[in-house]
Amino acid sequence: MIFEHKLNSNLNIFLFEMTKDNIEYSEKYFDDEYEYRQVKLPKERGPELKDKGLLSDEEWRKLGIAQSKGWVHYDLYSPEPHILLFRRLLGTDPRTGLVDPALRENFRREAEQKRRALLLSCK
Repeated sequence: MIFEHKLNSNLNIFLFEMTKDNIEYSEKYFDDEYEYRQVKLPKERGPELKDKGLLSDEEWRKLGIAQSKGWVHYDLYSPEPHILLFRRLLGTDPRTGLVDPALRENFRREAEQKRRALLLSCK
């Protein structure tokens, strides 16, 4: 099931896909260094996560989160501790978790072109 979720403001709308374990994965979004995604666990799991801090790969996988390699739990959203924020460097091979420098540079160029196109469309 895919649905929209609003986080912080009307400007931030993320699509989430729900799994059978009621774990929701947002669509990926990017800047010129990283790709990002949010993972939303069932709300009742928030209290157990509130004081844990950033989770290692092994820890978040034990919670039932299934993602390809290279994702890092990099930040906490304290008002809703059941929402985990992940990122990985652009150009990361999802099978190995390693960064391909050529692929990374291609992603950076594409991100810069998209940013410039967006700025031009706003004028």
